[in-house]
Amino acid sequence: MELISSNKVSNGWHKRYKHSSQTTQCDMTFAIFLPETVNEGKKVPVLYWLSGLTCSDENFMQKAGAFKKANELGIAIVAPDTSPRGEDVADDENASYDFGLGAGFYVNATQAPYNKHYQMYDYVTQELPELVEAHFPVNNQKAISGHSMGGHGALVIGLRNPDMYTSISAFSPIVNPSNCPWGEKAFSGYLGDEPQHWQQYDATVLMTNYDQPVKRPILIEQGTEDQFLEAQLKPWLFKEAAENASYPITLNTHDGYDHSYFFISSFIDEHLAFHHRHFVSRD
Repeated sequence: MELISSNKVSNGWHKRYKHSSQTTQCDMTFAIFLPETVNEGKKVPVLYWLSGLTCSDENFMQKAGAFKKANELGIAIVAPDTSPRGEDVADDENASYDFGLGAGFYVNATQAPYNKHYQMYDYVTQELPELVEAHFPVNNQKAISGHSMGGHGALVIGLRNPDMYTSISAFSPIVNPSNCPWGEKAFSGYLGDEPQHWQQYDATVLMTNYDQPVKRPILIEQGTEDQFLEAQLKPWLFKEAAENASYPITLNTHDGYDHSYFFISSFIDEHLAFHHRHFVSRD
């Protein structure tokens, strides 16, 4: 790994690293916040944060205002990039914001040319946590959260891997990507035109068919003035599926809030406290 930058913040440390990824076959960048308790020799739990379209590892770390609370609670935060990058990494032919670079959708692509590099599901669930646990003072307790496309990733990854994560949360998630323009474009490009191949990456479908005995707690925040609410996000579909599956979730709606990091920064402390409660309950 190559250290890109290191900054003290809220008595902890924010660090950025670059490494050569075997999963995505290119260099990947990620950021980690380490709370001050690691200086006492303690290993801490990790919240993995997945960002949305057009973002990188930097957006959450610079805009969410999460460090003070994370340091207080003794939680590390890891933010990967949202896609593979590099000169030989395929992009949307029109350089569109919602497909290709910055828009990996946390799937393992099966369609050429994207299948060579766009293996973000395996990167997030396997290679990255193995790297983090090998090189940083963290324990094996993990939670997952994200925003928009990253909220989709967090819900899908959490539901498919309940033994890996203690809790799941999301801000303004794309809950039914098989049934919205962003998801239909991404899934057809990465996974092909057969909708049955999309279902393993659709949180509402996964919830509808959920049959595992472990039900990790899920917390979702949604702003009522989100410009993508009706066409892209549709959180009520996920809530209905959860109710039908007798899966307890909390969906909070907030009047006046939009899709931006102004919204995320307003409620990130509550999400950190939510994950901390479940980390503690499993000690």
